[in-house]
Amino acid sequence: MKQKLQVLDHTISTTTKEGLEYICITDIARYKNSDRTDDLIRNWLRNRNTIEFLGIWEQLNNPDFKPVEFDGFKKQAGLNSFTLTPKQWIESTGAVGLISRAGRYGGTFAQKDIAFEFASWISVESKLYLIKEFQRLKEQEFQQLGWDIRRNLAKVNYLIHTDGIRENLIPESLTSDQINYVYASEADVLNVALFGVTARQWRDANSGATGNMRDHANIHQLLCLANLESMNAHFINEGLPQSERLIRLNGIAIRQMRVLVSTHSSTMLQGRG
Repeated sequence: MKQKLQVLDHTISTTTKEGLEYICITDIARYKNSDRTDDLIRNWLRNRNTIEFLGIWEQLNNPDFKPVEFDGFKKQAGLNSFTLTPKQWIESTGAVGLISRAGRYGGTFAQKDIAFEFASWISVESKLYLIKEFQRLKEQEFQQLGWDIRRNLAKVNYLIHTDGIRENLIPESLTSDQINYVYASEADVLNVALFGVTARQWRDANSGATGNMRDHANIHQLLCLANLESMNAHFINEGLPQSERLIRLNGIAIRQMRVLVSTHSSTMLQGRG
C-alpha cells in the first residue's frame, strides 16, 4: 500500500513494511500546524496515555518488543522534563508500530491503529475523515482484488507452509503414505486453530456440502488462514512442537478474527450512518 489519502484537502502518504500498513502522521500533523509537525509528534509522544497505547499495541503485535524499556518511558511520561522522539522510541524498545525516515520524502509513519489515535489527538474531525478515507481505499482494493485473489493468497501461503513441513518435520525415510499423513496432520493444526474442527469432522458434519471447509470460509477467515499458514511455517522452522504451535496459532486466530470482525462491523455501521 503506497497510495495517498486525501483528507480535508490534505494529501497523506502511506507505505507498507513487512506486511504492515503505515500512514504518515507527519502529514496528519500538517492539518494542525504545517510549520511544527515534528514538535506536535514529540508532544504527543510525551503523553502518558500515548505511551501506554503504543506499549499495549507493541505487546499485542511485536514479539521482540522490550517491556523493560517501555516501563521506563511510562514512568517518566507526563513529567515536565520528559522528552521523546519517534526514533528514540523505536531504537530503545524495538517498536515496529512507528517508522522514522529522514530526507525529502521522509517523516514519521505509524501503523494504521496508531495513526488513527494520533489523528484523534490532533482533532476528532481529522480522525473521522481519515478513517472514512482509509476504509474507502481498502474497499476499493478489495473490489479490485476480489475473493479469488484471497483464496489464491491462502494457497500460496499453503505452499510456504508445506515447504516448512517437508524441510523440518519429514525425515527422508518416511513412505509416501506417511508423508501424506504428516501433511494432513499439519493442515488440521490450522483447521483446529481457526475453525475448531478437523477436516474430517467438518466433512462428517457437512456430508452434503461440496468442497472442503476452506472453500466455504468467508473473507475474514481466509485472510486469517493466510497469516496462520505463514506463522506455522515460522514456528516449524523454530522447532516448536505441534502442541505448542496449536496453542499459539489458536491465540493468534482469536485475536485476528476479533479485529477483522470488529473492523467489518464498524464499517457497516458507519456505512449505514
